[in-house]
Amino acid sequence: MKSESTMSSQQELVKQLNDAGQTEMAQYLAVCEAGIAQKLAAQLEQIDLEELAEIAGEQTSEESPRDYTKLQPPKAVRLKDQDDPSKIAAAREVGEQLLKEGKVAALLVAGGQGSRLGFDHPKGMFPVGPVTGNTLFQIHLEKIVARSRRYGKAIPLYLMTSPATHDETIEFLDKHDRFGMAKEDLYIFCQGTMPAIDKETNQLLLAEPDQLALSPDGHGGMLAALVKSGCLEDMNQRGIEQIYYFQVDNPLADVCEPEFLGLHHQADSEMSTQVVAKKLPEEKLGILAELDGQLQLVEYSELPAEQAAETIEDGTLKHWAGNIAVHGVKKSFLQRMSTQAGSLPWHKAIKKVPYVSAAGDTIAPESPNAIKFERFIFDLLPQAQNPMVVEVDPALRFAPVKNADGAPSDTPQAAKDALCAVHRSWLKQCGVECAEDRKIEISPLTALDADQLKEKLESQPELAKADYIND
Repeated sequence: MKSESTMSSQQELVKQLNDAGQTEMAQYLAVCEAGIAQKLAAQLEQIDLEELAEIAGEQTSEESPRDYTKLQPPKAVRLKDQDDPSKIAAAREVGEQLLKEGKVAALLVAGGQGSRLGFDHPKGMFPVGPVTGNTLFQIHLEKIVARSRRYGKAIPLYLMTSPATHDETIEFLDKHDRFGMAKEDLYIFCQGTMPAIDKETNQLLLAEPDQLALSPDGHGGMLAALVKSGCLEDMNQRGIEQIYYFQVDNPLADVCEPEFLGLHHQADSEMSTQVVAKKLPEEKLGILAELDGQLQLVEYSELPAEQAAETIEDGTLKHWAGNIAVHGVKKSFLQRMSTQAGSLPWHKAIKKVPYVSAAGDTIAPESPNAIKFERFIFDLLPQAQNPMVVEVDPALRFAPVKNADGAPSDTPQAAKDALCAVHRSWLKQCGVECAEDRKIEISPLTALDADQLKEKLESQPELAKADYIND
């Protein structure tokens, strides 16, 4: 038998649903079993129904497109601008000082599963070390540990999971003692979810009789999750000023590299982003461009083919700046944005979403039937003061693991080959002869760059012969 308080709260929820236009869910709650109603009520209470009604009624970005003919390439620190040793040394010194003072944090977005890789686990657990099979998580965390040791101050890591990866990520990292990270320096927090709605009626969909059809709210959900989890407040208490943001699928990310942090800090930029030069218009990378004086990201799927193929006098692409999802972000900027409603807009995606009908039947739609909602971190760029774009060499900084081996690009084998190539180049810079096909892996705990490797080899030259240099 339901208590009066339970009935009262359910009646209030039904009223809220009706007020928000969710009449089908209101009717369903009134007739379903008490246990089902209780489970659904707990999920519905996590949803801002007024906000859902508002964004469901908004036009999609496809209905109000940007004028892509006005796009201009961004002002950027190109690779050729980084040939000046004194400028790069000055930037490195600034970044190193931030690290020595403990003012830098790392923020790792790791909510995805390895479904496209045929790997039914968090993508961070995917083995990518070319010799060892070390996982993406191990490679990234060891870089942070090594950087912390190098500068004598802990670099806290704020690691964002999704409901699908949260528990398994915690279990995995605990099992491996966080790959050397102190427990107090690793904060694992979970991004939020958003419900899917029917694209014709805007009514909420059920994945199960007692379960809403929910999906992660995008990497832009990081901002709300940082606040809700207490991580932003923890950054405040630690005196963090700058954040190095990256995604789990790129083993070449040079986590908390001082040169990038220094360039970002010198420019007094609230948000800086690394890019690689696109060679072909069909490359599946969003581009950074300026529109009406604002820096913003245009997804590759949104950019018309005509604009994507535009070239300049030297024959290179006009819209060249490919996004690799590595950002430098001022903590104070995130703090300010977290207090501004609508600072990150919702994006709609029309998808096929299986659902359960009111009669209890499971429906597998043959065509896209639902709207999913996501937020993207790059939507902060137009609101940032002094946003900056920094070009990096993809051979050294970008080898994402997205597709199973056999695909044209972004495969595990391509990432392994890229890691080997980087480590071979370090050995050559140290004066070690190295065959072009040599399989070699260097632990971040041994060296983060060629200079550090050279110091190690001076005292232990025999290490150069190993397939896995780990000392």
